[in-house]
Amino acid sequence: MKRIILILLIVSALWRFQVRADEGMWIPMLVEKLNYATMQEMGLKLTAEQIYSTNQSSLKDAIVIFGRGCTGEMISDKGLLLTNHHCGYGSIQSVSSVENDHLTNGFWAASFAEEIPIPGLTVQFLIRMEDVTTRMLNNITDEMTEAERRKALSENRKAIQEEAIKDTHYNAIVKDYFEGNEFYLLVYETFRDVRLAGTPPEVIGKFGADTDNWMWPRHTGDFALFRVYAGADNKPAEYSTENVPFKPRHHLPISIEGVKKGDFSMILGNPGSTDRYLTSWGVEMAINESNPTIVKIRAEKLRIMEEGMEASEKVRLQYASKHAGTSNYWKYFIGQTRGLKRLNVADKKKQIEEDFTHWIEASPEHMAAYGQALPLISGAYQTLGKYNLQRWYLTEAVMRGSEVPGYANRFKRLADLLADKNADKDAVNKEIERLKKGIDDHFKNFDAGIDQNMLANMMRMFYNDIAPEQQPALLREIGNQYKGNFDVWAADVFSKTNFADPSKVRALLNTPKAKTIARDPAFVLIRAFSELSEQLQKNTALANDNLQKGNRLFVAGLKAMQPGKVFYPNANFSLRLTYGTVQDYYPADAVYYNYVTTMTGIMEKEDPTTWEFVVPEKLKEIYKNKDFGPYGTKDGQMIVNFLTDHDITGGNSGSPVIDGQGRLIGLAFDGNWEAMSGDIAFEPALQRTISVDIRYVLLVMDKFANAQNLIQELDIRGN
Repeated sequence: MKRIILILLIVSALWRFQVRADEGMWIPMLVEKLNYATMQEMGLKLTAEQIYSTNQSSLKDAIVIFGRGCTGEMISDKGLLLTNHHCGYGSIQSVSSVENDHLTNGFWAASFAEEIPIPGLTVQFLIRMEDVTTRMLNNITDEMTEAERRKALSENRKAIQEEAIKDTHYNAIVKDYFEGNEFYLLVYETFRDVRLAGTPPEVIGKFGADTDNWMWPRHTGDFALFRVYAGADNKPAEYSTENVPFKPRHHLPISIEGVKKGDFSMILGNPGSTDRYLTSWGVEMAINESNPTIVKIRAEKLRIMEEGMEASEKVRLQYASKHAGTSNYWKYFIGQTRGLKRLNVADKKKQIEEDFTHWIEASPEHMAAYGQALPLISGAYQTLGKYNLQRWYLTEAVMRGSEVPGYANRFKRLADLLADKNADKDAVNKEIERLKKGIDDHFKNFDAGIDQNMLANMMRMFYNDIAPEQQPALLREIGNQYKGNFDVWAADVFSKTNFADPSKVRALLNTPKAKTIARDPAFVLIRAFSELSEQLQKNTALANDNLQKGNRLFVAGLKAMQPGKVFYPNANFSLRLTYGTVQDYYPADAVYYNYVTTMTGIMEKEDPTTWEFVVPEKLKEIYKNKDFGPYGTKDGQMIVNFLTDHDITGGNSGSPVIDGQGRLIGLAFDGNWEAMSGDIAFEPALQRTISVDIRYVLLVMDKFANAQNLIQELDIRGN
């Protein structure tokens, strides 16, 4: 009888863990082994080698890590790169000014010579992946503490990485998969000469802005074009006027045949982070405290920025990228909390944990191997829960709050060197020069008025919302001394600090003194919070170790419990493939959403009184005349965005949507509001990827921008 019950429990668990074809962020090098047959049945016409290969040109060679958090793809043999407008937003803003406002007006280079260099922007091509699990786990034993395990892994990681790039110009990293049960080496080629080639005005590239963010239906032309440059040998080189457009190993041809419901497609990109194996304790902490805290603090930061941005065009440009970054995940966490509650994700996780418990209890071997997993996780969350609010306030209100304290903290090494009578003078001078070089870059997008208000309000929130014993003593002293009036205190700080004014910083560095830095009120403040952060790390170190070990055992146990199931690892900002189909959906009872939007929707949303929904006159003229060229549909419509059921997350922004023949059909840029819980729990009926149709991209380039020089580079197929 017990055996029958156990079999039923395992069958039940298998049903709960069943993965649909459109769920999963798969490792491309394993596609042939894990996914290829299913993808063929759905409409894939390529071979597995044409998707991922280290021996010949393949799709992977067209995909790049764009900057530090997005994906891009090569679309010509002259280094032309396509990504999202919101991915390029910070770069576009960095080369914009009130006189040359490329964010507002757009920009289209008519020649290579007109393309604008973007200092600091990089793109990385994946050269190869390699499973190095066996080498990483060499000399790792179950008896090790987590600290000992980390040290041994770090040593193994360093040796593998150094060996992989020896005598090459590549860079490499070994990343963890399946919560540290598997490890893969990724070798990259990094290019540092990247230039802006074209971008639509913000009213196209960010149409709908915050109001439409994460929402369907969308009507956003979220794209921008850059170009990768190389030395004469086609290898990475620092910026030089002598550099030439890079010739990629592969670039994507473009299809203008259009999409229809049920069409197979796939996305290759670099999803940033998911937590699909998160337990019920983590879900409940997110719902009840973490997410609402992030939302509350970010809402106040947005209010402060908007107040300053509305008063000045210069400040609007300075803070455009900062505001966009803060706003994006402010809204995301609102949606995630809503989704987690609506879909009863915590209860579903509890059921998985119950199945897991029954499975290990039925076998002494399983209990010995995995029995610690859930108790370790549960106990860890009990401890972490005591400090969770403090942790998020430190992160959001302090480390990501006012910029002046963080900037002051950059001077700690100089202060230490100056205070050390035996310090090497060359080291002191080198540090001074480093800090001098960073002045202009820091203050370019800084407004003292906004930052002073930010400091006052973030410290007020920390003072009021965090238990006194979890605050730095300095903050309590400030609150008492100023009788809770943090506006007056912040004004005093800004009047006395050296770190809110570039001229004062230069004067400090011209005659640097350790005492001047050490006594600066901004420096004193950040050091007090740094010490608090260090104490937090000590208080939660054991809990974090237990959580890490518990998660590793839990995932290993889940895989052992279901040997016939094909698992995929959490996202970790490495190349992944997801596949599915073009699909509509029903977001709620009696509500239906079609899988495409058209330019008609742009005109319906037009509102000249708010910048989010302004429609350029030239775009209206194109619509009025139905001047869609080869990019419109046979019935006279112009498709703007479309939906698929792909499994993506942040980092996939800018990823290509590719059809079964390997042709580019769209550009992924968002997810839908009803599935914001997707980073934790994939819901096939609701989860949708929102993409800009490549035909709309081409329409804007061709008919709106008259960028014929760029159009002529492309390999356009169909119609």
